[in-house]
Amino acid sequence: MKRREEREGAPRLRSTAATRPRAEEEPAVQIHREVVRRTATRAAEFIDITGEVERILGRSAIREGSVFVFSRHTTAAIVINEHEPLLLHDMTHFLERTVPREGDYQHNDFTIRTANMTEDECPNGHAHCQHLVLGTSEWIPVSEGALLLGKWQRIFLVELDRPREREVVVQVQGW
Repeated sequence: MKRREEREGAPRLRSTAATRPRAEEEPAVQIHREVVRRTATRAAEFIDITGEVERILGRSAIREGSVFVFSRHTTAAIVINEHEPLLLHDMTHFLERTVPREGDYQHNDFTIRTANMTEDECPNGHAHCQHLVLGTSEWIPVSEGALLLGKWQRIFLVELDRPREREVVVQVQGW
């Protein structure tokens, strides 16, 4: 019995991606990765890392692609927003009102908590919960060797817990 496509005269479509030879002029995707280390002076603190991300992009020599900015911590977030002092104040107060430091968090009760404890453990359930609101990473498109951020957009590492060194992975992908 003939397939419906053959019966109706429709061409049979096949994927050629796996067998198509790559053209010589087609660039290979490159990956460049660096780690940014920063220490906050307080929590919550919005630390503008846009300049560092731009310098890493420049060292990568990638002209088209994207940049992935990722916090390696569960109490430090990455966000894109405007760098305006009153707005930063408002955002800090929003986090405190939404998830207050003095809230009731079982994570902070060291008489019952037994998992993932360290010698310098401090009550930080609020920071973990604030992180849920913000997130761990951001993707930014790159064109002609520049971040395609909007006029007022900046990339922030947001410290939610306490001052200590933080690591942000910046990975540039493209050609």
